[in-house]
Amino acid sequence: MSWQFPILYPILDASFLPVSGRDAFLAQLVSELTDAGVTLLQYRNKQGAEDEVLADAAVIRRTAPATLRLMMNDSPALAVRAGFDGVHVGQEDISPVGAREIVGLERMVGVSTHNRAQLEQAATQPVDYVAIGPVFATASKSNPDPVVSLEGVREARKVTTKPLVAIGGITLENAGQVLETGADSVAVISAMFGPGKDSAKIAKDFLQIFR
Repeated sequence: MSWQFPILYPILDASFLPVSGRDAFLAQLVSELTDAGVTLLQYRNKQGAEDEVLADAAVIRRTAPATLRLMMNDSPALAVRAGFDGVHVGQEDISPVGAREIVGLERMVGVSTHNRAQLEQAATQPVDYVAIGPVFATASKSNPDPVVSLEGVREARKVTTKPLVAIGGITLENAGQVLETGADSVAVISAMFGPGKDSAKIAKDFLQIFR
């Protein structure tokens, strides 16, 4: 990949978006995150209907400048329809091979892994990056996989040469430790998004830590 994988990978879950004034909120959020220095953003909507996903995606795509790469969670077909830059799939979703067939060679494909066997399999798949986690206990999933800990990220680094994204329970306080294990990037969900949170300021704070 000629593009440099960013050190910060925010994942915007649709559950954090308001029902009223949603489009305006989303447009402002994407604009502020971009101004803060975010260059990769994933949109995740596990519960919404296809129409809702595409409506949110249209606002994100319309607002995002060329410098912001957009990833769709789970659905390669919706990633293509939304004009996003790639798709992220989990172990229970379509395979990376299947995702690649749908999105083509120009878009990115990322995959979640939770143990060594999955990491080794991912190393043979047509993916642009591999996520490992949860590193710490996380509240962002209703049925999370077992915690892999910092040691799990360290082991993952030995298994794959692809860009490695650490995910799960990562905060401003522990992000530095995570990067010391060899991860290329940290994915952040609830530490950045949610009621009363200034997501753009938090993004800046993360990026400041990494400088």
